[in-house]
Amino acid sequence: MSSASINATTISTPTLDTESSVLLQSITSHGGYAYARMATLAAAGDLRAAEAAREMAWEQLHSGPWHSVLPVWRDAYSMACLHVAKFHFSNGEFRDALRALDMGIIMGGPLLRKDLDSAIEVVSAAKARQYDNGGADADNEGGEKAGSRLLVCPEELDKSEVLRILPIGSLSSKIVGKRSALSLEGFLRDAFLSGSPVIITDCMAHWPARTRWNDVDYLRRVAGDRTVPVEVGKNYLCSEWKQELITFSQFLERVQSNGCRCKVPTYLAQHQLFDQINELRKDISVPDYCYAGGGELRSLNAWFGPAGTVTPLHHDPHHNILAQVVGKKYVRLYSASYYEELYPYSETMLNNSSQVDLDNIDEVEFPKSAFGGAILEVQRCLNIVVISPWSNWTSYQNHNWKIYIQAEENN
Repeated sequence: MSSASINATTISTPTLDTESSVLLQSITSHGGYAYARMATLAAAGDLRAAEAAREMAWEQLHSGPWHSVLPVWRDAYSMACLHVAKFHFSNGEFRDALRALDMGIIMGGPLLRKDLDSAIEVVSAAKARQYDNGGADADNEGGEKAGSRLLVCPEELDKSEVLRILPIGSLSSKIVGKRSALSLEGFLRDAFLSGSPVIITDCMAHWPARTRWNDVDYLRRVAGDRTVPVEVGKNYLCSEWKQELITFSQFLERVQSNGCRCKVPTYLAQHQLFDQINELRKDISVPDYCYAGGGELRSLNAWFGPAGTVTPLHHDPHHNILAQVVGKKYVRLYSASYYEELYPYSETMLNNSSQVDLDNIDEVEFPKSAFGGAILEVQRCLNIVVISPWSNWTSYQNHNWKIYIQAEENN
């Protein structure tokens, strides 16, 4: 965070100031006359107009499938969020300002992203000063009592518990090999070029996330008031599955209050959290393995979830490096040779997912299912799992609270 951001008393929006007239003209050309009028009033200091403009843009974002929304309306939403955030910030309403800015990042377009990011730095710095001074906002919502700061308590792997949770015969299947501090040359030769999964140990010891992400107080302090998208329901294939936007503190509180075996889990899944919350990005390092094939890093996503969270059997179109930071889970892999036996969906949106529920296999509906060839591995924290595209189908199940990141690489 820059010193200018720490000492700033107003939100500066240089891109908005420069691009505002051109953006409003573009919005007007697409029928947004009412929005342009409200946005102009908002820029002149009318809070109600700013909120009305944001609502108009929100309606446009939900007027049809996301891919059919005109990009100009995403930028319009970001503009309105900046106006709303300015008002909240000037009134000392830092949480409300952060929510408006986060919504602009999550739902808005790229044009005003730098303004949104710099505004978040300013608001976060002001909120930190208020906290240090013992202001009203210092009491973080859902604060934890002393003595219950750890998300996951250190424990040895209980093999009897593993056998109770895993499907029958799991550990008799092929086990993915482990390599300690694998060199780049060895990684290319033994894993990348051959398309073979591998577990790499002893390569995350220097990550601050190892301890910080298991500390409830730390997570609440750096991310508690930030708004994030979460998934509610067993998994994305279930009819009751839905998405919500809540603060990170609300997410932590919901998961912990529901217990470790809640019927309807809440899951922060496949979100570009590190693009949104820079403080968490500083706690990790992208492994050099991500660049071993000469390609570029496609995405860097985060998953935070409770025990019992299951990712359905699926395959990805890119190489994956999965880093388990906190907690443990088992990863179940199948070779691409089992394609027909895995019964992938025929619909375009789900054709990378299997119809088979590994927790309750229907042998009548899926008679060709051949799951004896599964590759299974109980995965604990501080390990990295490398999974190649198309050559493997993957399913994950958490044993307790888990936090992991996944990097995808094009080649």
